[in-house]
Amino acid sequence: MSELPRHIGYIVDGNRRWAKARGLSPWEGHYAGEKALETVLLETLRAGVPYASAYVFSTENWKRSETEASKLMALLVRVLKNKLGTFQKENIRIVVLGTREKLSQRVCDAIDTATRETAANTGGTLVLCLNYGGQQEIADACKKIVQSGVLPEEITPELIEAQLYAPDIPPCDLIVRTSGEQRLSNFMLWRSAYSELLFMEKLWPDMTKADVVAILEEYKRRGRRFGG
Repeated sequence: MSELPRHIGYIVDGNRRWAKARGLSPWEGHYAGEKALETVLLETLRAGVPYASAYVFSTENWKRSETEASKLMALLVRVLKNKLGTFQKENIRIVVLGTREKLSQRVCDAIDTATRETAANTGGTLVLCLNYGGQQEIADACKKIVQSGVLPEEITPELIEAQLYAPDIPPCDLIVRTSGEQRLSNFMLWRSAYSELLFMEKLWPDMTKADVVAILEEYKRRGRRFGG
């Protein structure tokens, strides 16, 4: 097994609990989480991991208050716009996975600009799962297959995989979830078939560069057999 995973997926969890424990508003927890997001994802890519993904807004997150959802969208737009220079300097390609249903034109424009401007970068790929749901991704892939007229007996796992959002993004070798919760919550369901899972007690805003080092060391200790 390679000492480095090819793709680490992060389930970003605990921002609101971090804020509540400090008597702060949920928004301040998300702001702190955004800082940790930059730290952890950049450190992961700098360590030589080719792909790092983060679950930043799920299709289920629309159930939150309209105010919180709106502020989260504004924060994501700010990240895509204000960090574009950092992405370019670090030679990082940005890919956004998810459906555009319910997204405003402002959000879609920010996504288009960030992905277009960084498309040729080769220093690592940062994947933001935004308005993303693993079940929806698989359903959308199946719709494409049906629409193409493929016969049932011709459907294979490889065919479904080729119709996923950004099919060049490889399976997750490791999925990390913070805040002590131990579930995938609809994250990367197709790409997690053989993922190693790591659940951390830390809340997301408390994550540091040192945690990335510890995560990679833990991965080295895992024995992956893929059913063999």
